[in-house]
Amino acid sequence: MTTDRNVLGGELEVCGTDPVTGFYRDGCCNTGEEDLGNHSVCAVVTADFLANQHSAGNDLSTARPEFGFQGLEPGDRWCVCAARWLQAYEAGAAPPVVLAATHAKALDVVPLEALREHAVDVPADPSSLT
Repeated sequence: MTTDRNVLGGELEVCGTDPVTGFYRDGCCNTGEEDLGNHSVCAVVTADFLANQHSAGNDLSTARPEFGFQGLEPGDRWCVCAARWLQAYEAGAAPPVVLAATHAKALDVVPLEALREHAVDVPADPSSLT
């Protein structure tokens, strides 16, 4: 049984399993002391977010097989670093957020109101996020 909580105070839900996300690659945005990046925000990545991150030196689109990373596409659910999400938010490129799957530790970096502004359910057709 998990003790990890989401930003709403409930039990942390799974963020994504295709591709498998999370610092621990368990599908959840749980975090710990060894996760120096605080990969706690469950984002539904968009083309704007991927472009924003690439321009900031954080290429999330290119596959890196040596790290078991296949690269992200718009519509993928991914646990992103709280500081990187905030960076994109401040640049006007924040992706949607799944609050129930966003770890409470995200609140150490990102105000809940900012996350709520971008809260969504995953759309039935993720191609609308391109």
